[in-house]
Amino acid sequence: MTTLGVIMITAAAAPCVAGNPPDSPDSQKLADLLNRTGDQASAFLDQFSDVKCTEHVRQEKLGKDNRVELKEESSYDYLAILTNTGGDLSLSESRLPLHNAKPDRRNTSMLLSNGFATLFLVFHPYYAGAFTFSLAREEVIGGTILDKVTFQHVRGMKSPAALALRGREYPLELSGAAWIVPQTGAIAKIEAGIADTLLDVGLKSLHSEIDFAPLPFADSKQVYWFPTQAIVEVETPRQHWRNSHRFTEYKKFSVSTNEKVISK
Repeated sequence: MTTLGVIMITAAAAPCVAGNPPDSPDSQKLADLLNRTGDQASAFLDQFSDVKCTEHVRQEKLGKDNRVELKEESSYDYLAILTNTGGDLSLSESRLPLHNAKPDRRNTSMLLSNGFATLFLVFHPYYAGAFTFSLAREEVIGGTILDKVTFQHVRGMKSPAALALRGREYPLELSGAAWIVPQTGAIAKIEAGIADTLLDVGLKSLHSEIDFAPLPFADSKQVYWFPTQAIVEVETPRQHWRNSHRFTEYKKFSVSTNEKVISK
């Protein structure tokens, strides 16, 4: 099995703005947008940890001309769990099976893709210092005018994503683009991938697309954009996979605990 997952980093740093002089209008616009998006990502992370949803996963192994040779479908109760211990931020995912795919009798390797719903963390203050950002053109998606921001991982810095392969983790040199609501800093869509930096371990290409949509809750005046779909496509010199994740039925999640001291 090949596994992809988001690995949290802990060093905070300011985002790097590229492409224009620091005092140019575009640079100031980008800096303001990154500040709003960073604030939004920080606030949203708390909200994201307080909800659960249903995750539908479709795993496909592709052959010649991208023809589907094998597919498996599963469903899970999905919960992202945030912990902050000693100032170190970490995020893990919990999946409780609702419907498991039947194992393939041919024992064909399928792709396991985890963590891509949280790629908005590229813009989180803990992560932004590991990337350079540039302002691209405005685009209209779903009738909304969005600012497009491109990002590129800085070589040598810690990455928020890694390839887990044969018991080792290889940091991913992510680059891509995000489409952001300019007034609020909410992320509506992210595309990310890698160049040919991991050919030596057999990874030819990786591409991911994550869509977000506004989701209001009755007990909150603030509307946050939650992941609705993530598509991950990975290719090695000999194999090609595509996984689709759909996130539905978001609900508030809360845990209460009671502690008792037992006297001996």
